[in-house]
Amino acid sequence: MAESADFDEPLEPTVANLIEQRSLRWIFVGGKGGVGKTTCSCSLAIQLAKCRERVLILSTDPAHNLSDAFNQKFSKSPTQVNGFSNLFAMEIDVESNQQEGLAEQFMNETSGEPSFKSSILKDILGNFPGIDEAVSIIEVLRLVQQLNFSVIVFDTAPTGHTLRLLSLPTLLEKGLSKFMSIKDKFSPLMSSVGAMVGMPGMTADMMTTRFDEVLPQLKEINKEFQDPDKTTFVCVCIAEFLSLYETERLVQELTKTNIDTHNIVVNQLLFPIEGCKDGPCKMCNARRRIQGKYLSEIEDLYEDFHVTKLPLLPEEVRGPAKVSAFSNYLLHPFDPKSPTA
Repeated sequence: MAESADFDEPLEPTVANLIEQRSLRWIFVGGKGGVGKTTCSCSLAIQLAKCRERVLILSTDPAHNLSDAFNQKFSKSPTQVNGFSNLFAMEIDVESNQQEGLAEQFMNETSGEPSFKSSILKDILGNFPGIDEAVSIIEVLRLVQQLNFSVIVFDTAPTGHTLRLLSLPTLLEKGLSKFMSIKDKFSPLMSSVGAMVGMPGMTADMMTTRFDEVLPQLKEINKEFQDPDKTTFVCVCIAEFLSLYETERLVQELTKTNIDTHNIVVNQLLFPIEGCKDGPCKMCNARRRIQGKYLSEIEDLYEDFHVTKLPLLPEEVRGPAKVSAFSNYLLHPFDPKSPTA
């Protein structure tokens, strides 16, 4: 749950508040492309797996990176991550079912008409904005709920795609509610269209059979996503202008959609390393000055957030062992003076 800020004492610069909030069920991790969202979401999932019964990390990014991060192939079914007994991963594309499946389900559940008529319904239903994507979301959430995961971490696509995904249930709920309220006005038209295409029995009620099922589920999703006890969003950024700008836009949009957010992870920070043989180079010093400028702005803008700082390491963070080691920085701030740094 979002916390009231104590401005005399800065909030802890870790994600311990997420680990300790046992009521959380859905944790979204997102931000601008290239800031290290996948590494951060995998690291968070590993820390959660230390204190939760069953943890799922789910990628909704069309360009999946979970398999690369863990050096293990994942699919659209939950797969146990090597080296962990209670951590699972899956990669899905919520848009892969666009204009697929909904009309077929509709026909199977009603009259079982031939494929030609199913194709017509697919065109009609598929052109209702967002309906197939919403059904995909519902099916995925239904699946993970049936598998009894105690918490699900979403490794999301870049900001624009993620905002569309999160706002879709609300927009579609409003659209379907409006459509359902005026469906009787379309009944004569639907009958005429049905007669023209060889479906004389088609009515507005037949068209809304599936909508009747989807609408309550969308309302339930909205209720869960807008409950700060169950859902939160972790914003990942780097200390640069474009990333900071997009993070602020993301925070504002999340606030508009009533989705809780109170954690920001600043990744890829260049810390001065003690005992460096040749000393800091001109490029490193310039880079640190730029990062320092925007890091100060982040701390000023988000003084009521938990701001966690993660280092840029000299090697890639890939494989369960390296990701697991990196995940410790989410709870124990990086110390460049440490011999293990």
